[in-house]
Amino acid sequence: QVQLVESGGGLVQAGGSLRLSCAASGGTFSIYFMGWFRQAPGEEREFVAARSSGGYNTYYSDSVKGRFTISRDNAKNTVYLQMNNLKPEDTALYYCAAKRGSMDWVKPSRYDYWGQGTQVTVSS
Repeated sequence: QVQLVESGGGLVQAGGSLRLSCAASGGTFSIYFMGWFRQAPGEEREFVAARSSGGYNTYYSDSVKGRFTISRDNAKNTVYLQMNNLKPEDTALYYCAAKRGSMDWVKPSRYDYWGQGTQVTVSS
């Protein structure tokens, strides 16, 4: 059983930056494909970014490409999401998630473990 704990959310002005962290415990972190998702009130959970277990492959949604960077440190069992040039539409509860296998990384249903989320609010 893998436990995931996110941190780093907060309130920031448009154009600002935040770095989210997700610390994993209870499993072999390096074998898991890691993703970040977000969910705004009244909206479905949407894919943001993902990184393969070995860290060689990264994937981004079109809405964050060029602004967000996902990275992972397998030695620290942690995955990060660096968010730059934030926009009000980035406001959401951000979740990290872990899955086995490398397929269907955009689908929340394919992930096995989830954190509780960290709130990101971007003011205009």
